[in-house]
Parts: sequence; C-alpha cells; structure tokens
Amino acid sequence: MSSRPTLPPPPPPVEIRTWPDREAMLADRAFILGALVRMHLGPARLGVLVMWAGLAAFGWLLVGSGLVMFEQASADFFSGIAGLLTLLLGVGALIPAVILVSLHLARDREIRALLVEWGALDRDPERDRELRLPGMSLVWLLLSFVLAAGGLALCVIGSASARPGDDTYGVVALIMGLGMVAWLTGLIGAVKALAHRRWVLRVLAAPAPDPLTPDPLTPAGGRSASSGPRPPGSGTPSPRSGR
Repeated sequence: MSSRPTLPPPPPPVEIRTWPDREAMLADRAFILGALVRMHLGPARLGVLVMWAGLAAFGWLLVGSGLVMFEQASADFFSGIAGLLTLLLGVGALIPAVILVSLHLARDREIRALLVEWGALDRDPERDRELRLPGMSLVWLLLSFVLAAGGLALCVIGSASARPGDDTYGVVALIMGLGMVAWLTGLIGAVKALAHRRWVLRVLAAPAPDPLTPDPLTPAGGRSASSGPRPPGSGTPSPRSGR
C-alpha cells in the first residue's frame, strides 16, 4: 500500500530565501498551493473520508447487532455467544475508523496552516484563480449537508419512533449510532468546504502584502540585518565625533 503524500515544508524565512526573482517565487508558490489544495479538498480526499465513514458505520452496525443479540440471550444461549463475537468484530472495525478519521483531521489542520503561510507570500491573480475550486467546494458542501441531515433525521426518528415492548434498546442504539456517524461525517465535510472558502476570501482575495512592511519572520524581534546600527566610518557619526 502506498504511503500518503508528504506535506511540503513551510516557506523559508526571509533571510535564507534563494529565489532569483519574484516570478520564480510565484511559480513555486503556485505549485505548492495547488498540491496543498488537492490534498485538502480534492476528489480523492472526499472518497477517503466516505470510505472511513463507511468503515465506522459498518463497525457500529456490528456493534448494534451484537447488542440486539445480547438482549435475546436470555432465551437462547447461542445468541449470547454470537452477540459477543459480533460485538468484538464491530469494535475491531470501529476503532481503526476512529483513529483514521482523527489522523485525517490532524493532517487537515497542518494543510490549512501551510495554505495560509504559502498564500501570504504574495498575490498571483492568474494562478490563484485555479485554486478557488468553487465547484468542488459546492460538491463537498452539498454532500455534507445531505449526510448531516440524513444522520440527524435518523437520530431523531430512531428515538422518537421507539415503542416500549416492541423496539429494544439495541435497535434504538443501532439506528442512532448510524445516524451519528452520518452526522459527524457531514459535519467534517462541511467544515472543510467552509474552511477552504474562508481561506480563499482571507488569503487569495486579500490585498497583496506591502513590501515596505517588516516581515514577521525576520530575526531579532522583527528587525532585519540592515536595520541595526552601522559601524563608524559608514556614514553614521562615531560616538566621539561630537567633540
């Protein structure tokens, strides 16, 4: 199985930048931002998120089925054994799904931080237009809304339609758990789509940085090497020259 693409490093500090000119810097900026946007909001990321959500839903389906079997174990001993095995299989599928989704969210935070840092270097309206991805953002938002609405409906309907004596606690937990998985998946997708839109408005659509403004990455608390006192003989009067 191939490993995940390695994240690019943040932009180098001002004092060690080696771009020969602005055009070379803009070309590197556009290349890295394009890769980061694909890692954050590309179709592959949507497929991976749905796959992990499907694994979590499958795991909870087994867990809920095991709970239902446990409730029937009083009348059948073998139902209790089958329920225990099903419950263990469900936990075995649910735990990796939760871990993978957590890693997914942590990686998204790193990608968003890099997007802000690289995007703040300069402005390039022609290349930045390809990074906005309004259609892909809309797809993420619509699918996320459908998943979140469907999951919320399952949670509400599963608890409101339960009838004492007819529906067991295991059935209610099964329905509400599946609804919660769908709701959380939709929430994650909506946050990603809105975060991308916010990045477009705050970084790509913002005015270009002023070259006269001191860069926050310069050493010594924002002072560059040229802002220090010059030695005597370089045009700055010596402390003793006032005599």
